[in-house]
Parts: sequence; C-alpha cells; structure tokens
Amino acid sequence: MTFDDKYYVSVIHNLIKLPKETEWVEFKVNNDKPEMIGEYLSALSNSAALWEQEYAYLIYGVKDDTHDIVGTSFIPTCRCGSNNRYSSSCQK
Repeated sequence: MTFDDKYYVSVIHNLIKLPKETEWVEFKVNNDKPEMIGEYLSALSNSAALWEQEYAYLIYGVKDDTHDIVGTSFIPTCRCGSNNRYSSSCQK
C-alpha cells in the first residue's frame, strides 16, 4: 500500500467514525446517476464552505445508515456523460 493509499484509507476510517452523515460528508453504495452525483457534489462543496471545512466527501462503498464498508460496483469513469474520455474503455 502506498503512502497515498494509506492516507485515503485513514480518512475514510475517520469519516465512518462520525455518528452520522454531515452537511459535508455523504456515503453512497452504488448511486450511478450523473445528474444526482452532480447535485451531491455541488451541495457538499457549498456546505463545506459554509461550515468552514477544507474538504467535502462523497464516499462510495459505505452504507449511509450503518457506516459499514460494503464496497461498490460503481465505476465513475464509466458512468459519466457521453463526452467522457474514458467511456470507450468501459465494459459494455
């Protein structure tokens, strides 16, 4: 595991210790609707600014009610719009 991997694992483990989602932390398992993702990212980033947080987090693979790590089948590079430069590399 690289330093970056360890850092991100540490961040996720600290976030799942929160008693519940916050205005700037959201957990999802498999939400793959581009419009909804865009709305979440916009709302989270605005909320982080309002709550004077350096970052906002949209974490995939974590149940929002229990904070259990369950994994995800969501592959962001395959679910973006038709102009996604990675879409040709996705399995269809």
